[in-house]
Amino acid sequence: MTEPTSTQNPIPQSTETGKTLPGTLRCWMGSLMSGGLAIALYFLTASIAESFASKPIQSTNITVVNITVAVRTLVLGVSSLATGIFGLITVGLFALGIQVAIQRLKNPPLPPSDA
Repeated sequence: MTEPTSTQNPIPQSTETGKTLPGTLRCWMGSLMSGGLAIALYFLTASIAESFASKPIQSTNITVVNITVAVRTLVLGVSSLATGIFGLITVGLFALGIQVAIQRLKNPPLPPSDA
């Protein structure tokens, strides 16, 4: 038997030995965008919670009540989770921007060599 030839492209090797830092402005713009999404999701979560609280369950069947409570909990939980994740991303990107700014002040980038 012969071995089939691989049609996949080999993974290119990086020629850089050091990693480059993202720009401070890029970090802060990402933080601003994720912060906007977090605020929008917060208002959506508050609206969902208010809507669920203002509409009581209209059934006496215990199975219907249990399913309704489970669905309401899942919807509110997913919305709260998304709000929290985007909030943490906002804080992390802002802190990364501060860290990059401090590192660039301590170690200014070297000018490219002509060699």
